[in-house]
Amino acid sequence: MTTAVCPGSFDPVTLGHLDVIGRTAALVEEVVVAVGRNASKRSLFTADERVEMLVEACRPWENVSVEVLDGMLVDFCTARGIGVVSKGLRSAADTDYEVQMAQLNRRLSGVDTLFLPTSPELSFVSSTRVRELAAYGADLSALVPPGVAERTRAKVAADR
Repeated sequence: MTTAVCPGSFDPVTLGHLDVIGRTAALVEEVVVAVGRNASKRSLFTADERVEMLVEACRPWENVSVEVLDGMLVDFCTARGIGVVSKGLRSAADTDYEVQMAQLNRRLSGVDTLFLPTSPELSFVSSTRVRELAAYGADLSALVPPGVAERTRAKVAADR
């Protein structure tokens, strides 16, 4: 059985993330979405809140599950017998960084990385931009799932 992991912070999950998750789900038998918990990073949403949003957003794919990732991705993969990491690439800048990470992950654990170019209509979408737009009260409906848009607006408003 081929299992791939789609790792990320997903703070919040965007339609770009879901594009990569869904396309990965069509290529492999099982996908584990790994939500990174990093205590040194200030996230808008807690890891548990991000998992909740992803579970809801990933309902269309029966072969997708969501877990919290504590620690190194290669350790997460090794512990679960996962041999493939699936990553979306939006730009050349993403490619430079992600290729180096893929090479390091392969060296450390033998895990391979599958790169999927982001769909052109979503190539500008990022969680950072979603958070920034939410702070200005912008319409997020073309960037994130509806429930995520509502939660993001509420969370940003509460943090003011």
